[in-house]
Amino acid sequence: MTQGVSDHLDLAGRISLIPARLPVREAIARIVARKDAIRQERLSGIHNPWGHCLGLTDPWSFLDLCESDLVVDAARKIIGPDVILWDSELFAEASRYGEFLSEGCEGRYWPVSPLAGAVVLVAVNRDELLVRASRLGEMSLDALADFDLSEPLYVVRLMPATSRFERDPNHPANRACMEEQVLVNYSNRPLWLLSGIDRANNDLVSGFAPAVPVWASGARPSEREEK
Repeated sequence: MTQGVSDHLDLAGRISLIPARLPVREAIARIVARKDAIRQERLSGIHNPWGHCLGLTDPWSFLDLCESDLVVDAARKIIGPDVILWDSELFAEASRYGEFLSEGCEGRYWPVSPLAGAVVLVAVNRDELLVRASRLGEMSLDALADFDLSEPLYVVRLMPATSRFERDPNHPANRACMEEQVLVNYSNRPLWLLSGIDRANNDLVSGFAPAVPVWASGARPSEREEK
């Protein structure tokens, strides 16, 4: 029997890092049911078990999908054998991603040098998964031609491991993201080498840990008040 999210809550009511593997369709259905109450930025990096999506869903289910042959093979055909996963995002309706594309936002926030990558679109609410991949520089509304604009759309962003992921907060893409998507910080995202070799000496270590409380590097608030 598949265990539900409620079986893996910690004492703070958050979803545990224990891989519960909530079926991805069920995970998406729960988010879609709450779509009007969830800010889009909170669905960025939804595959990251150490990210802010932890309180919304089971990230491991989405990470499984990102690591699947369907997604990785689609990316390989576009960017070659060396593939790094750096971001994914769920859109409750494909039309919302269409708006994102229309505003020229895909690629704007990619801290990747040289800029290159593949965008893999996945419709999971079908009897058979629909997967379509496009080169980053060729992304347009045409990429949504095979999708129902009212259905949920999972967007997986992958870069060739011949490029470097820039963690400097002052990189133009990171600065633009922080200014325009205030809940998103790509500079501390973990990277997954899904295929091949990291040929650009990327930082594949950062990000694989829970966020540190702001007071952890010094005295706790109560201690400061006592001084």
